[in-house]
Amino acid sequence: MHPRDYRQDSRPAIIMAGSGQAVSFAELDERANRVAHLLRARGLRPGDRVALWIDNSPHYHEIAWGAYNAGLLFVPISTRLKADEAAYIVRDSGATLLFASPSVDHDGIATLLGADVELLLLGDSYDRAIAPLPATPIPDETRGSAMVYSAGTTGRPKGITPHLIPAPIGAPHPLTATLVDLFQLDRDTVYLSPAPLYHTAPLKWTMAVQQAGGTAIIMETFDAAAALRALQTYRVTHSQWVATMFVRMLQLDPDQRRFDDSAHRFAIHSAAPCPVPVKDAMMDWWGPILHEYYGGSESVGQTAIGPQEWLQRKGSVGRATRGILHIVDDDGRELGAGQTGLVMFEGCGGFAYHNDPDKTGRAYDARGWATFGDIGHVDADGYLFLTDRRDYVINAGGVNIYPQETENLLSTHPAVQDVAVFGIPNPEYGEEVKAVVQPRDLALVGPALADELIGWCRERLATNKCPRSIDFEADMPREPTGKLLKRLLKARYWPASSGEAHVRA
Repeated sequence: MHPRDYRQDSRPAIIMAGSGQAVSFAELDERANRVAHLLRARGLRPGDRVALWIDNSPHYHEIAWGAYNAGLLFVPISTRLKADEAAYIVRDSGATLLFASPSVDHDGIATLLGADVELLLLGDSYDRAIAPLPATPIPDETRGSAMVYSAGTTGRPKGITPHLIPAPIGAPHPLTATLVDLFQLDRDTVYLSPAPLYHTAPLKWTMAVQQAGGTAIIMETFDAAAALRALQTYRVTHSQWVATMFVRMLQLDPDQRRFDDSAHRFAIHSAAPCPVPVKDAMMDWWGPILHEYYGGSESVGQTAIGPQEWLQRKGSVGRATRGILHIVDDDGRELGAGQTGLVMFEGCGGFAYHNDPDKTGRAYDARGWATFGDIGHVDADGYLFLTDRRDYVINAGGVNIYPQETENLLSTHPAVQDVAVFGIPNPEYGEEVKAVVQPRDLALVGPALADELIGWCRERLATNKCPRSIDFEADMPREPTGKLLKRLLKARYWPASSGEAHVRA
């Protein structure tokens, strides 16, 4: 399974959703081969690193496949980062070559990196570098992989280094094989990717689609109305979303929400918890085509759940599809059905946090089981229900409180646009529950709305799970994929917190 296997196909490998620019499988393979020759000419060998600081464009996949064919680890970097943040990742990863879009601060990062890292700017030095190189494969191809950086909950981003095992480029990674089989990816697949390719799921999924011979429709940037138009225009069969995208599409005017969805068979979502009312609303709108999976960049295991299963077990993220699922207590003892503990997987471990052996050690136990760091429980049939991140559990007077439950509840209040719940210092109990809310209408911000939300929460949850105070934000820090950057909010309250309602512009 490799894009090269479909060189004769008439269906394109890539279409940019906004411009309509298409790239055939033959063109993708030829340009990827030129990139692989470039990497070898620069002295890069299997296991070496290159970095990609690139906007969504056809260049992304040709560079990724070129690095993959050369057996390299390719490091995607968020284009939202400043030059110094991106430079940290380049240096930490050990990359000696950086591909960059004209839109990023390439001059700033070039100054920071100096002569240690070569910078190839798309549309300029990059085009001149690959133009004279052969469009045929390099003689020593071997399978590479992405090396993604995850910010985690605190501190600097950490690189997630997979264990590279030499293999032919057509040998799919076990995760790719699982995706292809589970979601029926094949040559007839037309897959819409609305998120930035520098994130793990969009990049790995679009590459998996191309390995199966399908077409990846890439949105330059996400827009709710444009996403619905793309579903209709390109007769999309598969798509992938996060919960915030669902919310934005549900908020469109009724006229904008009408589209021909007759080709749409799989609407897949993951990456961030989806409140049950939001998923229910999407099921009512799109029908029972929503499929969910739970996993992570570390690839230590995976669960999945189909629409009919979810309707019977609302809130579950499914049963294990990769690895053996375990729930353990603080001492590593396995817990039974319905008991809450750390979610671990057996049989899929094979990564390290780059330059951080201590964090790597915390991800594994003595048995070799590994964890993403999430808390949850399984029911009697083995369906997993996530409770929260281990790092976000609030300890109030010795009692563990899982803020995701409170977040999910507050997100259903009609005045709430977005919400984050976490612990802040409390002199008596150690921690107390704080909520930060982005309201639908900033004119409503004030003590009255804070009191209303706290009272509304107390009517529906145990008092100790409810926020003791609420602050307001004009906008919440989220990644384009929908991941809430809760650590940025939480950092404002440690070691002190005022507890007064406020709004930040």
